[in-house]
Amino acid sequence: MSVIAFILLGSVVLLPAAALWALRWAAAAGQFRCPDKAALLPFDESEPVGIETDCILGGNRR
Repeated sequence: MSVIAFILLGSVVLLPAAALWALRWAAAAGQFRCPDKAALLPFDESEPVGIETDCILGGNRR
C-alpha cells in the first residue's frame, strides 16, 4: 500500500475515534449538564444579554 492509502485509512479510523472519545469525555465531565447557564457565560455588565454593543458592518452603537 502506498503512503496515501495509510493516511486515508488512518484518518477514516482515527479522526472519528478521537471525536467519539472527546464527546464521551465531555459527557463524563459534566459539560452538557446546564446548557442554558453555559450559554450566558460570555455576557457580563459591560455587554448584557439582548443588547447590541458592537458596530460590526455599520451597526448602530447604543
